[in-house]
Amino acid sequence: MTAFIEPPARLPWWLRLSLWYARRAAGTDLLIGRLLAWYPRAAVSSAVLETLVAHPEGRLEARLLQLVRLQVSYAAACPFCIAMNGEDADQNGLTAAEIAALRGEAPASAVASFSPRERAALAYARHITATPLKFPPEVIAEVRRHFAEREIVILATTAAQVNYWTRLIQALGVPPAG
Repeated sequence: MTAFIEPPARLPWWLRLSLWYARRAAGTDLLIGRLLAWYPRAAVSSAVLETLVAHPEGRLEARLLQLVRLQVSYAAACPFCIAMNGEDADQNGLTAAEIAALRGEAPASAVASFSPRERAALAYARHITATPLKFPPEVIAEVRRHFAEREIVILATTAAQVNYWTRLIQALGVPPAG
C-alpha cells in the first residue's frame, strides 16, 4: 500500500536532518514527513506543531493525554494515528476494555477503570473530532468541573493536533506505519 503521491526525489539537507530526528524519535521512517517536502512550509509548520504538542504536565499525566490522542485517532478512523498513538498503551496501563471503549465498542461510562476525569476528557475529545462541531452544555460543564482553564486549552489543542494529523495523513493516503 502506498500513498496517493510519491515523495520528491531530492530533499533539502535541513529536511533530511529533521526526518532523521523524527525517525529516531518515532522508531520508524515517517512517509508523511517526506511527502511534506513537496511544500517545505508545511513540513516546517507541521514539525513545529508536533514539537509543541502537550506533554505530561501537572495533573495532565501521560495516560490522560494518550487517552485523548487515541480517542481522536479512533473517532477519526485513522489507522496511522491509531498505530502511532497506541504504541505505548501498555506502559500507560490501558486495558483491553478501555481500548474497546475508545474504539466505540462500549460506552466509556461502562468501563469502571476510567476515572470521571478521564471520561470527561474522552467525551470532549469525541466532540472536538465530530463534524459538525457541537458541544452540548453538559459535556462542557463536566469538562469545566474536572479541569482548570489551562488544562482545557491543553486538552483542546492536543485533540486538535491529532485531528490535524489525521486529516493530513488521510488526505495524502499515507498507510499505517510499522
